[in-house]
Amino acid sequence: MRVVYGMNPVRELLRSGADGVSELWLADGGDRVRAFADLERVARERGAKVHTAPRTRLDRLAGVTHHQGIVAVVADYRYREVDEILAIAAGSGRPPLLVLLDGVEDPHNLGAIVRSAHALGAHGVVMPRDRAAGVTPSAAKASAGAVEHMAIAQVTNLVRCIEELREAGIWTVAAVPDGEQELASVDLRGPIALVLGGEGQGIRPLVRKNCDHAVHIPMLGRVGSLNASAAAAITLYEAARQRAESPAKNRP
Repeated sequence: MRVVYGMNPVRELLRSGADGVSELWLADGGDRVRAFADLERVARERGAKVHTAPRTRLDRLAGVTHHQGIVAVVADYRYREVDEILAIAAGSGRPPLLVLLDGVEDPHNLGAIVRSAHALGAHGVVMPRDRAAGVTPSAAKASAGAVEHMAIAQVTNLVRCIEELREAGIWTVAAVPDGEQELASVDLRGPIALVLGGEGQGIRPLVRKNCDHAVHIPMLGRVGSLNASAAAAITLYEAARQRAESPAKNRP
């Protein structure tokens, strides 16, 4: 079991149709409980038990104090397979757009990336099973609930995943500070997987070597790079912009 806390994450959890919600905990306080009336109703409809308790009880349950007075207890997050993400893309009628994360270890960054990926039309997020953040309560909170709507896969070997995507006709574009091409100069309208690095070393050399393109985001300031979630948002926006302006080609 896992916990999901915060108004937006719990709302999106219930909106997603998740059937694994077993309990909903609300902090004592008349005004606060009334504000959660709709969420309480939906939770009861899904068979969840609803409790009210002092905030200190919710603090212990959530493991944090910034839970906004609402905590849901729900079944463990179900990670998808990469093939499932490709099936989702095929059903959308749009060229696949995936996000591959190489070593993003901060759950807040992961949540922010998933939020951008969902908002800007990505079909799924893929990340290593080891040495990477998972879908924790903190990641769910940072995503504003987007993790409940986004297909997320974990893989044992990211390089092998890139090879399999290439075999499926999907090209990979690594976003790195010293990429040979500017982001906007690469055609992102076709089947694409955007590859982004973690907070420390960025994309590992072997992962970058196996990507089809390496792009950089032009920077005007003195700081030479962006954090992972900011780089993801900019890269995803460029892909969304290109796709909205003209039809896809077969190859980037």
